Amino acid sequence: MFIKVCGITSEQDALLAAALGADAVGFVFAPSSRQVAVDRVRDIARRLPAEVLTVGVFRNEVPDRVVHIMHRAGLGAAQLHGNETPEQSQEIQKRVPRLIKAFASSDQRLAKVSDYHADVALIDSPQPGSGQAFDWNLIENMPLSGVRVLLAGGLDADNVSRAIHKTAPWGVDVSSGVERLPGSKDPVKMRRFIDAARRAFIEVRLRDRIEVSELPYNWKDDI
Repeated sequence: MFIKVCGITSEQDALLAAALGADAVGFVFAPSSRQVAVDRVRDIARRLPAEVLTVGVFRNEVPDRVVHIMHRAGLGAAQLHGNETPEQSQEIQKRVPRLIKAFASSDQRLAKVSDYHADVALIDSPQPGSGQAFDWNLIENMPLSGVRVLLAGGLDADNVSRAIHKTAPWGVDVSSGVERLPGSKDPVKMRRFIDAARRAFIEVRLRDRIEVSELPYNWKDDI
């Protein structure tokens, strides 16, 4: 089970997400209402527990720039959320600790997801950042065998349990679903989301007869 809270813009929200049990926090470097400066992210990342994976989110950025920002900020994973080619993805993957490649649920490139050499494939709604969920039935027809799927797109505390039961993903990613304003997280929504996701992951693993460890989740052991 893996829970990522994305669109973090403040140290307070980052520390709260970690305290509530998030396994990862994401910082957006692409143009967005949630965009954060590199040095600010570096300062926040340094204050987070070592077991929390820090993720930099990029869109259509040149590989050298992605790598430079990742190293400057000291982050643990790069998330590519644009039209990056397999060659660009592979170049970045060789130079950063971990790589997440995002795809819209309607993206034809999912047929060749392995070409990107990503550690995790994030599946988002056709309009990323819209806060709209997509038809989870689509995942059943995607060529994702053996791929770690991070489910995103319109998730919130009210629907994350249904999404996990329907798709049994490797993890879930939330941003607008736990906000009061763009870039400002709501503590109550975050707690409800993380608690609901944790319960659903346990229920699915029991349903599918997968052993559930009593130890805290450690992303380093699973990637």
